[in-house]
Amino acid sequence: MENRKDILLRTYLVFIGIGIFCLFVLGKAIIIQTKEGKYWKAMSDSAHLRYEIIESERGTIYSEDGQMLSTSVPEFDIYVDFMAEGLRDKNGALFKKYIDSLAIGLSDLFNDKSAADYRKELLNNYKSKKRYALLKRKISYVQHEDLKKLPLVKMGKNKSGFISVVRMKRLYPFESMAKRTIGLARDSNKVGLERQYDGSLSGTTGSRLVRYIAGGAGVPVEGTEMDPSDGSDLMTTLDVGIQEAAQNALNKMMVGNEAERGTCIVMEVKTGKVKAIANLGKISEGVYAENFNYAIQLSEPGSTFKLVTILSVLEDKLATLNTPVNLEGGRWNIAGQTVFDSEIHGLHQSNLKVAFERSSNVGMAKLVYNYYYNQPSRFIKHIQKLHLDSLTGIDIPGEGKPRIYKPGTNHWSKTTLPWMSFGYNLTVTPMHTAMLYNAVANNGVMVRPYLVNAIVKDGEVLKKFDPVVLDSNITSKQTIADLKECLEGVVLNGTAKSLASKDYSFAAKTGTALVADKGITYKDKVYQSSFAGYFPANDPQYTIVVVIRNKKHAAKFYGGSVAGPVFRDVADQIYATHIRKQLQKNFDGEDSVKYVASATVNTLAGVFSNLKYGNSDSNASVLADVQISKGKNPELHKRSRSKGLMPSLIGLGLKDAIAICEENQLKVTFSGAGKVREQSVDAGINLKTINNIHLVLR
Repeated sequence: MENRKDILLRTYLVFIGIGIFCLFVLGKAIIIQTKEGKYWKAMSDSAHLRYEIIESERGTIYSEDGQMLSTSVPEFDIYVDFMAEGLRDKNGALFKKYIDSLAIGLSDLFNDKSAADYRKELLNNYKSKKRYALLKRKISYVQHEDLKKLPLVKMGKNKSGFISVVRMKRLYPFESMAKRTIGLARDSNKVGLERQYDGSLSGTTGSRLVRYIAGGAGVPVEGTEMDPSDGSDLMTTLDVGIQEAAQNALNKMMVGNEAERGTCIVMEVKTGKVKAIANLGKISEGVYAENFNYAIQLSEPGSTFKLVTILSVLEDKLATLNTPVNLEGGRWNIAGQTVFDSEIHGLHQSNLKVAFERSSNVGMAKLVYNYYYNQPSRFIKHIQKLHLDSLTGIDIPGEGKPRIYKPGTNHWSKTTLPWMSFGYNLTVTPMHTAMLYNAVANNGVMVRPYLVNAIVKDGEVLKKFDPVVLDSNITSKQTIADLKECLEGVVLNGTAKSLASKDYSFAAKTGTALVADKGITYKDKVYQSSFAGYFPANDPQYTIVVVIRNKKHAAKFYGGSVAGPVFRDVADQIYATHIRKQLQKNFDGEDSVKYVASATVNTLAGVFSNLKYGNSDSNASVLADVQISKGKNPELHKRSRSKGLMPSLIGLGLKDAIAICEENQLKVTFSGAGKVREQSVDAGINLKTINNIHLVLR
C-alpha cells in the first residue's frame, strides 16, 4: 500500500513538472512573439544577409601596337527563383507553356544534358518551390547573351525567375608569351606588370547585399548594389612580333642544347623601351615555360663585363686600343691563382683591341692589375657611374640588386680586382647588361629601361611615361667611338665572327662564365652563355642581350655558339620586319643597284608578261634569273642545267623550289621564310642517288 502511494506521488510530481515546463515554454513563446520578435527577426536576417564585395573590372594590358596581352572577361553563375511572381501567376501558366522549349534551348546551349533531363530538373525545382536553385556555373559572356534569348528567360527575371551573378575572369590571349613580364592577376602573390600597376588596373570595388539560403547559395538582394569603378588600362612598350621572335629563338636553342634556363631582352636604343623579354625555364625534359623572370635575376656576367674594363682604362687615358698587352699564351699566375683564357691559344704580344676581340681573360686581368691594383676604388667608381651597383629601375617587381665588392670589406682579396675585370666576383642582372650596351649604342646616353608607355582610362591618358635619362654622358665621345670599334671588331675579327650577317652590321660581345651557386660547384662544369650587342652597327636601333644557363657538362657552352645564334635569329627577324621595311618606306630615289630575281620561266613570264626572252622552252620548270639595272630594260638569263643532276635552287621562292624538287621525285623539308639560301644537296649531285632535300629560307 505504501509503495502504491509512493509511486502515485512521484507520478503526480512528474506531471506537475511537465505542466510547469509547458507553461514556461508557452510563456516564452508569447514573449518572443510579442516583445522580442523584432530582435530575433533581425538576428535571423543578419545570419542570412551579408554585404559582399563586387569586384571592379580589371583594366586591360595592351602591347604598343594595340594587341591585348591581358584582359578581363565576365563569367556568370545562373540561378532560378521558382517562387518568382511570373512563374506562379495563374497557376504557373507561363512556366507550363514554355518549359519544353526552354529545356530544349538549355540543352542546345550548354550541350551537357538532354532536353528531357533539363525538363525534369526544372519541373522538380518548380514543384519544390526552390527560391534560388543553381542552374549553371561559370558560363561565358557569349553563352549568357544566348541564354537571354531563350523562351521565358527573355521576359526578364521578374517573370522568368532567372538571376545572373557576374564575376570577372582574367584572360591572357597570347597564353605563355611574356607571361612573367605581363604577370598574373592572382588573388595573392601577383607578379609582373599585374603586380606593379595593381592599383591602376584594379579600380575601386563596389558592394551588394546577399541573402544566403539552405545549401549555401547566395543571391543578391535587388536594389542594394553599389557599383564598382573599373580599372585603368596599361599601354606597354612590348611588341608582339618581336616578343614572339625572341621567345621562339630562345626556345629553339634551349631545347637543342638541353639548357636549364635563359632570357632574351630586346630594347629600343634611343628610348629604353623594352620591346621583348623572353624568360624560359626547364619544367620537364625538352619542355620549357615562362616560370621565372630571369632577366632581372643576379648572376656573374662573365666576359660581357669586359666592356667595363676597357671603358675604364680608355676613359682614364691609361691605355689606347693599340696599347701592347701580353696574353701570356692564355694562362697567367697571380697571387697564387691562375687566370685562364677559354683556350690556351699560345698568343703573347697583342694589343688592347685584339685582347678584347679574342675575349682574353688574361688580357683584361693584366690591364686592371697593372693600372688599378694600387687604386681599386678608381675602377669601382666607373662601375658606380655606369649604374651597375644599383637597381635599373625597370617597372616590374623582383629586380635583384647588384653585388659589387669594395676594397676594405671582408670579401676583398688580392685576386678580387683581376677576376672582376672579366666578370667574376660580382653579380648583375641581364637587364643591367642590356642597359650598359644600350648606352654605348646610344652614343653614351644611358636611359632607364621601361615597360609602360601610358595609363589610360576610357580613352583618356591619365599618366604618360617618357624616356628617363640616367646619365647623358657615361663617358667621353672618343671612348664611345673606341668601344664601338672594339664591339664591331668582335663580329668582324673576334669570337662572334661566324655570326656576321651579309644584310646588316652589328656590334656585340660574347660571354662564357663558369657557374657556382645554389648547390652547383665549379666541378659541375655548368656554364652561362651570354651575348650582348646592338644593330645596325652604323645606326643602332635595337639592343639585344641573351643569357642562357646550360646543363652540367654541356658539349656546347661558349657564348658565341649558344647565346649568339639566338641574338642573330632575333636580329634577323627585327631587321626584316621593322628596319628594312622602314628603309624601303623612306627611300624615294632611283635604285642604281642591280636587282636579281630568280624563279622558273613560267613564273617569271607571268610576272613580266611583256618580257622578251629569246627561244621559249616547253618545260615550265626551266630556271632563270631576271636582272634589272638602272637605265636598262629587264634581262632574263636562263640557268644552265644538266639533265639528271641536282640544280641550284638558291634565290628561288619556296613554291618554285618545291615544284622543281617534286618534278625530280624528291621529298622536301624546309625551315625559315623568304628565298632559298641553302640546300642540303649541292648542285651537280646525281639525282638518282638522293631521295630527300632540306631547304633553308631567309
